[in-house]
Amino acid sequence: MARASVAMIGASADAPAHEARMRIRAGRYDGQTAGLAPGYLQGNLAILPGDLALDFARYCQRNPKPCPLVGVSDSGDPMLRTLGADIDIRTDVPRYNVYRNGELADQPGDIIDLWRDDFVAFVLGCSFSFEQALLDEGVPLRHIETGATVAVYVTDIATTPAGPFRGPMVVSMRPLVPADAIKAVEVTSRFPAAHGAPVHLGDPAAIGIADLSRPDWGDAPDIRTGEIPVFWACGVTPQVAIRAARPSICITHKPGSMLITDLASTQASNQPGRAMPSAQGRT
Repeated sequence: MARASVAMIGASADAPAHEARMRIRAGRYDGQTAGLAPGYLQGNLAILPGDLALDFARYCQRNPKPCPLVGVSDSGDPMLRTLGADIDIRTDVPRYNVYRNGELADQPGDIIDLWRDDFVAFVLGCSFSFEQALLDEGVPLRHIETGATVAVYVTDIATTPAGPFRGPMVVSMRPLVPADAIKAVEVTSRFPAAHGAPVHLGDPAAIGIADLSRPDWGDAPDIRTGEIPVFWACGVTPQVAIRAARPSICITHKPGSMLITDLASTQASNQPGRAMPSAQGRT
């Protein structure tokens, strides 16, 4: 199927989440989801056999910054009823990564033929969910302006292991002028279920990134004079941990191609009386 762009989707870029999912389910869009259905919570995906589900849930609990858990399916049930009406995790993500024994084996547009009765689907909060709040506050996001996929990097920040799951934190990066970076810290700190405040600002070498022009996923960033790189914990982190665990099969989203839920993105923000998850990593 030819890859569609956000512009080709037309009205659905501003449509409710359900309409965007139906276009994805019908095979009319298989690209990155930044800027799609603004105002709705997007999520990273990890699908694992049931015998690994508890260890993976522990991994998420111990690493809430990169792995903020927002939804879990019942065993063998592909419908994610807690995240919206008619969400079928087998068809409603633009593109999937299928790992076998820790190695990427395929990138299908749906996983209907792969679904098993013992699968458990985990959905983790995504930084795309706070991007509308940044735009509303006047913070420019170049990857949205240009239709690019946000740059994503593996760091040397260690996560806390659980069972076979372990590995470094992965981060997404957005270049901002210092005044906007300060504003971005203030805005995103209100979204702990979408990774919260940045884990690092400035020198990428301090977190083990040697070359910003060569991201591990996404497009090479356009960093302009006067801008600094701002790094947020990223939901690709569990994909690295899953590769290390080497399960017989695991299915994730293709980085940048998220599940769009029916929940408002504000539901990823702090609510009165809700405790912020403990931050991990360096700032």
